[in-house]
Amino acid sequence: MDVSAVIVLIVVGLIAGVLAKIAMPGPDPGGVLLTIVIGIAGSFIGWLIVYNLLGLANPNSTGLLGSILVATLGSIILLVLYRLITRRTA
Repeated sequence: MDVSAVIVLIVVGLIAGVLAKIAMPGPDPGGVLLTIVIGIAGSFIGWLIVYNLLGLANPNSTGLLGSILVATLGSIILLVLYRLITRRTA
């Protein structure tokens, strides 16, 4: 993965974090900063799952919308895991 791909994943992750928060509203500690971090991490997780493990598509062939959808999927997965972990420890 080259530097430009990482930069795109970070930018797309910012968008995906916001979309994941819209898709799964609720009280989460951490606010905007945590949403951004989950979005960025989610973009990497989504990329790993869809492109590497499943081999469904090449990140360059899906375009911006496809990348945002994959990153949002990864962000939602991370948000669910985060809520499960914080709910059990609280």
